[in-house]
Amino acid sequence: MTRASLEKQPHDVASMFDDVAERYDLTNDVISLGQARLWRKEVAKAVDARPAQKVLDLAAGTATSSQPFAQAGAYVVPCDFSLGMLRVGKQRHPWMPFTAGDATKLPFKDDTFDAVTISFGLRNVQDTDAALREMLRVTRPGGRVVICEFSEPTWGPFRKVYVEYLMRALPPVARTVCSNPDAYVYLAESIRSWPNQPQLAAKLSDAGWSRVAYRNLTGGVVALHRGFKKA
Repeated sequence: MTRASLEKQPHDVASMFDDVAERYDLTNDVISLGQARLWRKEVAKAVDARPAQKVLDLAAGTATSSQPFAQAGAYVVPCDFSLGMLRVGKQRHPWMPFTAGDATKLPFKDDTFDAVTISFGLRNVQDTDAALREMLRVTRPGGRVVICEFSEPTWGPFRKVYVEYLMRALPPVARTVCSNPDAYVYLAESIRSWPNQPQLAAKLSDAGWSRVAYRNLTGGVVALHRGFKKA
């Protein structure tokens, strides 16, 4: 599967990420022009993990995104449906409780986590609305969700340049550092077809999250969404 217009089958998406697991973090740094590390820092601030809190990091991949929560003293569970990503992550961080799981059918009890977060993975879930409801289910009352996802640049001229970069420059750049550049053709197309900031906020509200808000990063290339589960 290389085209975002195709139905997103979990097995196909997982296999695609299995293929790029070894160099995934490096590739992300390259194609984001170094912005990926800054975005991770903003996610960590928004989640605001505290000692002894339980944090679920969905689409965690190799658990690079999970490290700030662990360093803050939280108990963090990296969860992903790509076994290849989980294997690489376990090699790098053998002490972490890596868990295989589908975001639409999470293998956790109700009201388990103080915070649930997902960065650049919600686009790849087959049923976005089901995933948002599952995140709500496993979050304790009063807990929070933080979603970091590619979005729509707010300035028209920049938006046009950005789309051109995605569709023309991103796949060749990925080819220089990645064994499966087709995965990044899919990445580019999935970003173009993804809901914009207000549309995703509406989905969060419809799923039952309260106090939904978002803020733009890098001019709207990425947006951070946050919501709370009613106490």
